[in-house]
Amino acid sequence: MKELSLHILDIAQNSIAAGCSLLELSLTEREGLLTLVIADDGRGMSPDFLAAVTDPFTTTRTTRKIGLGLPLLRLAAEQTGGDLSIGSTVGVGTTVTARFRADHIDCPPLGDMAGTVAALVQGAPGIETVYTHSTGRGAFTFDTREIRAVLGPDVSLAEPEVFQWMREYIGEQEETV
Repeated sequence: MKELSLHILDIAQNSIAAGCSLLELSLTEREGLLTLVIADDGRGMSPDFLAAVTDPFTTTRTTRKIGLGLPLLRLAAEQTGGDLSIGSTVGVGTTVTARFRADHIDCPPLGDMAGTVAALVQGAPGIETVYTHSTGRGAFTFDTREIRAVLGPDVSLAEPEVFQWMREYIGEQEETV
């Protein structure tokens, strides 16, 4: 994948498939290090599955026996001198943390985080999604619980107008950090 936002989309969809009700995405840029955290409160993984999850031939899918999301994210991080760690507990959830040396020539660009987060929310409007981006210049947090409080119970986060607003709002906030 050419952009980190595509990795985030892929891993976050795993969280959604694992039945999470809360999805937390965090990007922190500090002192030449970019840290990406994707955390959920989904089913979690057994210790045996967790030990093998970065093997491309380990997957929960039944349609094909290859899962490249985590192996590709690990490769992208390691190519920059970074790393990938995964913590998971059955019945509690999973946290994927990838660290990249942001100044490394092989560090992928961030990509369209506004579109990625808005698409995740629109595609799974019943899941609470929190996206935080923090840099040395500042930070912002987008939280669907706050959006729901403003819109009320009768407006779905899957509505095209809401998607467009989310994408524009997150994009504006991205420019400030």
